[in-house]
Amino acid sequence: MSTGQPPGGASFETAAKTSKAPAPWYRKRALLVAVGVVVVLAVTVISDLPVHSSVAADISAGQSVMSEVNTDLAPCAFAVKESFSIHADEVSGSLSGSDRRQAPSLMSQDIAACSFTNDSIFDLSNIEVPGSAAGKKLGDLVDSVTLWATSDALGAITDLETLLNKPSDGTALHDLASRERALASDRAAAFADISAADQILSAHLTEPALPTLPYS
Repeated sequence: MSTGQPPGGASFETAAKTSKAPAPWYRKRALLVAVGVVVVLAVTVISDLPVHSSVAADISAGQSVMSEVNTDLAPCAFAVKESFSIHADEVSGSLSGSDRRQAPSLMSQDIAACSFTNDSIFDLSNIEVPGSAAGKKLGDLVDSVTLWATSDALGAITDLETLLNKPSDGTALHDLASRERALASDRAAAFADISAADQILSAHLTEPALPTLPYS
């Protein structure tokens, strides 16, 4: 005779409870997804937090950045001074015949010195800065100096090259005046950036070696 119980002696009530037992937490897909999202968010938040280091380390890192900036900038800074000097001598009539013959080649080299075809300019644009508050200001400085070289200086020297052969070229004269104002503006921005970094660090980092130029 049947006793009304499943094989093994377990009651139907016990069997029902066993069949409805919750799955282990690690088998619940929704929970796993939620945990994964939390982990990703936590990592993202941590990576976005400011990087804390000693003031001495920040100052040392800042000096290293400025040393690299000025090393990479040097060829273009020299090119700008050379081209403007040639132009000034040409305008004043003091450019010698020998210098006049060399001027086109020199200006062509000066243009290359301020373009991305120059390894120094490429390196300048890719300088890595610290993740600190001062480092962010130095990042702004790198952007300002790169713009000074690859846009303002490059454009100005190109105009000077044109004026060497066509002293009365109206388009070149107008553009040169605009480029000179941009050179001054971006130079001022770079010095504002280094001043802001100095205030954060309570130090005096090396300033960007950007020449001062008169502009129309």
